[in-house]
Amino acid sequence: MKKGAKRWAIVFLLPTVIAFCIAFLIPFIMGLYLSFCEFRTVGDAQFVGLQNYIRAFSQDSDFINALVFTIKYAITAVISINVIAFFLALMLTRRIRGTNLFRTIFFMPNLIGGIVLGYIWQLIINGVLYNYGYSITSSATFGYWGLVILSSWQMIGYMMIIYIAGIQNISSSVLEAARVDGASSLRTLISITIPSVMPSITICLFLSITNSFKLFDQNLALTAGAPSKQTQMLALDIYNTFYGRIGYEGVGQAKAVVFFVMVAGIALLQLYFTRSKEVEH
Repeated sequence: MKKGAKRWAIVFLLPTVIAFCIAFLIPFIMGLYLSFCEFRTVGDAQFVGLQNYIRAFSQDSDFINALVFTIKYAITAVISINVIAFFLALMLTRRIRGTNLFRTIFFMPNLIGGIVLGYIWQLIINGVLYNYGYSITSSATFGYWGLVILSSWQMIGYMMIIYIAGIQNISSSVLEAARVDGASSLRTLISITIPSVMPSITICLFLSITNSFKLFDQNLALTAGAPSKQTQMLALDIYNTFYGRIGYEGVGQAKAVVFFVMVAGIALLQLYFTRSKEVEH
């Protein structure tokens, strides 16, 4: 029976493996190869070695600016999203009236598409800044904080739901024992709650980090990189390089490979670190 089950498992997995190869693996390998080529179409690619990577880092200041801006944004956004979401989860796991209503309200922004969300917040922020003679594209600082506010407003409710699930799985007997022993709320939070929800922290950090680095729709709609590409993030810079600059298709592809390696590396390091904390506790 076991051999038969394994044989049928291969049959059922085969369509998924084929779809994965067609939709991801083959395009990824082709993209990796094209990052070492100069091309207009896939059919006329000419191998040029590391030239595209050299051009991306040494001749394209926009890429470096986008890289620095994205890292700064990601650090701020990941911290704000997770800290606020965690404390909202703590509040909404207490026995207060209207908890389910509040959870729904906080989660709803995550259902709005990125482009729509970007234009909504552009109107809101400009509505405030116009009173002082500015707009969101007047300064990179306005665009930076606008993106942080936008992404936080969109993602906090989603992360909050994950944290709530983790907090609700904490044994009530453990919390009761802590109260009987006279542990303060802060001590309970540090010694029991946070270690117990480490799996939720792992998931939320992974999602918020990867989403922060991959931000595109919101960046395009909110600032489109203005002023002077100072608020252009990596995904938007790659898009503009590949589709907006003739002769730079190979450079755009090289940027995409660097982008993939960087995001994958950071995400894997985060998973390794937080999962090690899960094992410790």
